[in-house]
Amino acid sequence: PGLIFGIKSHIMVAHSILRRGSRAALSSLGRQYSSVPNVMTAAVIRETGPSSVMKVEKDYPTPKLNPGSVLIKNKFSGINFIDTYHRSGLYKRDLPFIGGQEGGGFVAATSPEAEQQGVKVGDRVAYSSVFQTYAEYTAVPAHKVVTVPEEIPLDVAVSCGVQGMTAHYLTHSAHAQLVKPGEWMLIHGTGSGTCQWAAQMAKLRGYKVIGTCSKSKVDIAKGTGVDELIVYDEAPGTSYEDYSSVDLVPKIMEITNGQGVKCVIDGIGLATWETSIEVLATKGIFVSFGNASGAVPAFPPLKLINKSAFLTRPKLNDYTQTREELMWRANDIFGWIKSGELKVAVDRCFPLEQAKEGHDYLEAGKSRGKVLYEIN
Repeated sequence: PGLIFGIKSHIMVAHSILRRGSRAALSSLGRQYSSVPNVMTAAVIRETGPSSVMKVEKDYPTPKLNPGSVLIKNKFSGINFIDTYHRSGLYKRDLPFIGGQEGGGFVAATSPEAEQQGVKVGDRVAYSSVFQTYAEYTAVPAHKVVTVPEEIPLDVAVSCGVQGMTAHYLTHSAHAQLVKPGEWMLIHGTGSGTCQWAAQMAKLRGYKVIGTCSKSKVDIAKGTGVDELIVYDEAPGTSYEDYSSVDLVPKIMEITNGQGVKCVIDGIGLATWETSIEVLATKGIFVSFGNASGAVPAFPPLKLINKSAFLTRPKLNDYTQTREELMWRANDIFGWIKSGELKVAVDRCFPLEQAKEGHDYLEAGKSRGKVLYEIN
């Protein structure tokens, strides 16, 4: 049950839309929600490699509604670096697969279990840590669905998924409380992506923050409220930082009076991991969460001995394992957005038909905020 909706579903959708004051959208969404097609448009990877391997297919099978799940009619899907790792084959996936792991839109069908949780057809929702979101429809476990407050635009809410949740666990949990409010934290790449969020959240937590960015993103990085900002030149022909253009270690030691930082949040990877370890204070922690410049190679634990340092390589799924943990993070983020304490920048929104171009834009280091696909 649930693939063809009756009068009750139409009334619920209509009521939701009218509440947002969009009578013009009512007719359109009413047609969209009157039935769920057997096939849909999706950006599909049938072989791993560069962005060109991702093809938009118009006849991909629509996912089935499973027990305990809901079917979401996606309006937006987020584009994240981890999606490029799946597409390239760096992180292994069974082929073929649809790209993406966060999205948002409207509930198109619910299972009885989801209804017991309070999820209803027509609800405006966002979700993350669910594969196969570069598509018109995604089947999502009900416990991963977050209802979006009316005050928050849907594109902003979708942006809160992978990047917002990641920034929250990085600044609240992954460092294992080895850094305390009032102590120094280094966050790489505060001019784009996840670390725009992380810098703001770190300040909300009371940490003293050193950020880094390229020259073209100074305005964004300063807008996060970092206490100190180290600016790199850009690599020729790119928007990426040239990490050889600044000797980071003496600058960090000067700022911290020779002590180093108690925590480094590093999503850059290959280009920064060695200096990230070198600038740590005694018993500091290196939080390595991304591979924007390439993966961190294997290295001997003895490399950490000089500072009795800690290392963690976390991932989002392990920090949103329960409904309670998910909602703690989501409620914090939505609350900060509504109060104006957290600013979310949606940089570019590509139509799904331009799936390749979306990945190219992100991988070229051009993003100044969240990058999304819009799905009609």
